[in-house]
Amino acid sequence: MIGAPGGPGFAARLVRGAWALAALALLLIAGGPLGWRVGLWHYAVSFALIRWAAYGALLGLGLALAALVGWRRLGARQRWALIVALPCCAILFLMPSQYRLAAYLSIHDISTDTDDPPPFAAVLPARAAARAASADYAGPALAATQRAAYPDIQPRYLDLPPDDAFARALATARAMPRWTIVASDPAAGRIEASARTFWMGFVDDVAIRVAPAPQGSRIDMRSLSRVGRGDFGANAARIRAYFARLGADAGSAG
Repeated sequence: MIGAPGGPGFAARLVRGAWALAALALLLIAGGPLGWRVGLWHYAVSFALIRWAAYGALLGLGLALAALVGWRRLGARQRWALIVALPCCAILFLMPSQYRLAAYLSIHDISTDTDDPPPFAAVLPARAAARAASADYAGPALAATQRAAYPDIQPRYLDLPPDDAFARALATARAMPRWTIVASDPAAGRIEASARTFWMGFVDDVAIRVAPAPQGSRIDMRSLSRVGRGDFGANAARIRAYFARLGADAGSAG
């Protein structure tokens, strides 16, 4: 029997329920992307499972908070279990919830130069094979959305001649985790790569352009998703991570 509300058995059941829901949420958060990666279902199913994980974690958090009412009736082990269950459920709720909020921003093409974005060429056959979205830049409307959402995404400048800047840009691209260099053309100052996201395993494409600047070289970068209308902020984060690795002396555009 569950026990009467407010009784010791009832409070203990609430703690166990919170832990069960936390475990279920963790399973859905991990299993949703895994099923997509191994081809068991469409990525939309993964997002649905992650959404249900958030609901489950929220319910678990509610049970854990309700169990606090019976704190005095819990044993020492149950109290420790409750103390751990509270942050676990909160974290498991917040993680997918943040991604869901980010998905409402329907932008998946980020560029440091919105007037003349670095073009894609070498990755186009792979995008066509994957039936990816168009690589054509959407124009002023997309540029305005990006400026409002990510005002920090700007070109970077290196106090190096273009040849040296290109070598540094290419070495940095090769050092980026989960990146695959598709093409590099020192004469044109062009680098193309594909990058796989950590959680869902989506493949996005990157174009980097190195050009002469009055005091050295200008580095522009564009990151474009292959699927979906929103990118959960992944493309902007990728550009930030690349420039951070490029070097501390890479200053932002004025």
